[in-house]
Amino acid sequence: MEVKLFQRTQRDLAASINELIDKYWQDELDEPQMIKLIQKLYAINESKMVKNGKYTTIIRQQCGKKRLDIVSCILELKEKDIG
Repeated sequence: MEVKLFQRTQRDLAASINELIDKYWQDELDEPQMIKLIQKLYAINESKMVKNGKYTTIIRQQCGKKRLDIVSCILELKEKDIG
């Protein structure tokens, strides 16, 4: 699956996150690929995703709690070097 890694706005970033997780939920994307892409999106667009240690308002509103729970788990995996 192709995803633009360099996002222009927070809304574009949220749409990409939603698309990745939705494709995973629909079994159109395997788990390792989803994890890798979300980690890349975060690494490149961190300032659009997180401010003061919390997800930005736009990201929270557009992605929702369940998707952001998944994103948080993926980012914790990277910090622990499990993924």
